[in-house]
Amino acid sequence: MLMKGLTLRGLEVFEALASTGSVAQAAEITGLSLPAVSQQLRNLEKSLGAELVDHGRRPMVLTPAGRNFLARTEAVLSELRLAQSELTVMDLSELTTLSFGLIDDFDNDLTPRLVTILAESLTRCRFKMITAPSLEITEAMEARRLHIAVAASTGELREGIVEYPLVRDPFVLVAPRGRVSNRHDILAELGDLPLLRYAREQLIGRQIEAQLARQKLQFEERFEIGSHLALMAMVARGLGWTLTTPLGYVRAGRYHDDLEVFPLPFAAFSRTISLFAAADWADRVPRDVAQTMRRLVDSQFIGPVTSRLPWLAGQLRVLDS
Repeated sequence: MLMKGLTLRGLEVFEALASTGSVAQAAEITGLSLPAVSQQLRNLEKSLGAELVDHGRRPMVLTPAGRNFLARTEAVLSELRLAQSELTVMDLSELTTLSFGLIDDFDNDLTPRLVTILAESLTRCRFKMITAPSLEITEAMEARRLHIAVAASTGELREGIVEYPLVRDPFVLVAPRGRVSNRHDILAELGDLPLLRYAREQLIGRQIEAQLARQKLQFEERFEIGSHLALMAMVARGLGWTLTTPLGYVRAGRYHDDLEVFPLPFAAFSRTISLFAAADWADRVPRDVAQTMRRLVDSQFIGPVTSRLPWLAGQLRVLDS
């Protein structure tokens, strides 16, 4: 039996405080009021009989006991979020065939979870899944080679295809670690490094170039990279900086020690990741799959990212409709 005062909400508050050092930011992440955040922390510390944070410092920092407890807290919350996503029930037993396309940005962790959940629901179905860049997924959907697809949205209405928005993925700036000392003048700090661009054949490359044009920003055109991981490796080696999204950043986990992520130093913009389905499909199936995707994205992606980059809270979010 858990000791009195040790609650799931208290653990979530502590995780948010540990990542931000701020009661206000923890309140924003958890959706609680400032007094409620403070009360949850007091209840947790009273339950454990130990101070988890140094209340005399701003921003708050963890005590040695807090650092030890944080590792356990993150492990527990991760498992609970995963269990919640896997308990989502979909009744797809009536389907006889399903072709599914998934943006390759999700290859790291989410795709294996989704495949497992779908396979358990598709008891009498011939199932095919492909992963590819968004434009390839979109073209396959338009050619009716796929029944359902998840890809970055172009914002265009397509005849015979219904769109279910899943997640807002804001663009961020990624630079070599330690290269930026003045966060208020990032572009000047990076002035002697080139912008490493995505290939213009990719949807994300087109979206970035369109925003730069709208902002009347011009950078020397030296590198245009079709491989996301190759682009991140170049940034990590100090060869330049780039614009990507949190989803793209997470894929480059092997390079995180050599990368730093910043808010855009110009007008913010984002992309939408959506689920697409043929309009002649029963509405229940794509809606069920979309809801499963939202829960997986929230547990496997948004939670860990906003814990590491708390300033993205509210910007990086699940879209309910």
